[in-house]
Order: sequence, then structure tokens, then C-alpha cells
Amino acid sequence: MSTTAGTKPPPAAAAPPTAVPRRRGLNMGLVLSLTLFGLLLLMWIALSLSTDSFLTDRNVTNLMRQGAMVAIIAVGETFVIITAGIDLSVGAVVGVSTVAVSLMLVHGFGIPAAVALTILMGVAIGAFHGFGIVQLGLPPFIMTLASLTALRGIGLLVTNGSTISGLPNAFTDFSLSSFLGIPSLFWMVILVAVPAYVLLGHTRLGRYLYAIGSNPEAARLTGVNIKAMTYLAYIVSAGLAAFVGVLLASRIGIGNATQGEGWELQAIASSVIGGTSLFGAVGTIQGPLLGSFILTTINNGANLLQVNAFWQRIITGGLIIVIVYFDQLRRKRR
Repeated sequence: MSTTAGTKPPPAAAAPPTAVPRRRGLNMGLVLSLTLFGLLLLMWIALSLSTDSFLTDRNVTNLMRQGAMVAIIAVGETFVIITAGIDLSVGAVVGVSTVAVSLMLVHGFGIPAAVALTILMGVAIGAFHGFGIVQLGLPPFIMTLASLTALRGIGLLVTNGSTISGLPNAFTDFSLSSFLGIPSLFWMVILVAVPAYVLLGHTRLGRYLYAIGSNPEAARLTGVNIKAMTYLAYIVSAGLAAFVGVLLASRIGIGNATQGEGWELQAIASSVIGGTSLFGAVGTIQGPLLGSFILTTINNGANLLQVNAFWQRIITGGLIIVIVYFDQLRRKRR
């Protein structure tokens, strides 16, 4: 259709800025996820050829239980990292949550009430992190590092440094149970991963989180509520960490404030190995799930092959360095 002389045609509608980082993250995430899945299969094949103990029912079940809890924390951590933030407190949240749920159970609370209240405690911790970052202007690194230290202290203070035992059998039996031959703890990963996948990859809220990590000022100008989305990311992270604390208490049968020590690094490593960029705006849900089970397989295989446990940390640290390095190169080429 021709236009009237001297009249400029209306400019073509531009794609919303929130859609760009989302598409980039999802497309790259699909390729990387397939690569990571192939790597995980190769590791399983190599270990099954190296030791007869790897592909036994007992070890595979143990592997699924070991990886499940770190996988759930990594999912929550991914929400935060996508916004270009960080949550260093998740390990401490796990520890204090084992204390909270154990205390309630030994003092007569029903299992559903104790579990629900513990998860709500995690939500409150996440909201506190959001308040410090959004309202007080504290850097996420400092806010969550301080919370890590304080939560460890609170847990030790409440328990006087001791463990809480005597949890009901109905609670501890859950971690040993299975459904359709799959450990219940692994089903919890699916329970968390499916809604997280839908939220992050197929809703407006997910697009907003990617947009914040890509360019917070541009996101604000397009109407994204930066404060609310920041609260959401940290609430998801801490809430899932508290949920893992409940699962851990069920598995080990005690509450102890020192549990989960170092798990924040495992969660961050799983997320980064899974393709989540520490610079924000890039990441998926399936990536950290695969990353967590890659790390678990490395640790499990090293134990079966009687490799010095210190090498496990060296390998994990090396993987993080290599992946972040290539992430930087990718960003420079854009």
C-alpha cells in the first residue's frame, strides 16, 4: 500500500526488550543441555566400565538421593543468578531449617505443620534478603554472606551446638521410600523443577527476571517492577533451600545447624556448569539439574575409584573457572 507524499510510514513495532534475553537464554540452554546430558551419559558409561559397583541398584539409588538436594538448591540459585545476583546463604538456610523442623517435630508438631512452617521460615529469610538488597541498597554478595554467618550462629545458639534427634519414624522413612522404583527424594526434584521450568521459561514473570539480568534500567522503563522481581528471586532461592533442609533432616534423622556447609558453592557450581551466566540473563532450569548430577557423579565415581576426596574439589573448581572463562569470551563476541 502506498503512503501519502511527505508522510512517513509508522515505525515497525520493536520486540519487547524482555523477549531478547529470554530467547537467547533458552536457545543456548537447549544446546548446552543436550551437551551436558551427553557428557553425563559418557561419565556413566566410563564409570560402569571402570568399576562393577557403579551401576548397581544400590549405588544408582544413592546417586539419585545425593544429587536430588543439591539439584533443588541449584534451581533456586539459578533464579537469583539470572537477575545478576547471588545467594551465598542457601547452605546456612539448609542447616537452620534442619534445626527448625526437628525442634517442632520433637515438641509435638504434626509433620505437615512442621514442614509448612519451616518452608515459610525460608520464604521469610528470602524476603529479608530482598529487603536488604532492594530497600537498603546492599550488594547481594554482602547481604547473603552476612545472612550465612548469622543463620549459622542462630542455629548453633538455639541448639547450643548439639544435634536434635528422636524424629518420628514417619518423617525419616520418607527419605528411604520410593515410588515406581524411583527414590522419593528424586521425585521432589521433579516436583520443584516442573513449576520452576514453566515459571522461568513460559511466563511473563520469567521474562522479567531475564530482563532484569540483561539490563535493569531498560527493564524498568518497559514497566517491569524491579523490586518485586528481586524479592521473588530471593524468596524462591531461600524457600527451596528450606525445603531441602526438611528433606535433609528426613534423610539423616537429625537436626544440626552445621549441615549444608559448603552447599552454596555446590549450588552455584551446578548452576554455572549448567550454563547459567554469573553476569545474568542467561540460564535454564534443566541446566543446573544436569550440572548438579554431573558433580554428584564425579564425587560418587571418585569415591568408588578411591580417588583422594581433595581432587573432587579441585575438579569442581577447575570446571567453574573454565566455564566462566568461556562465558566471558561469549559475552565479548556479542
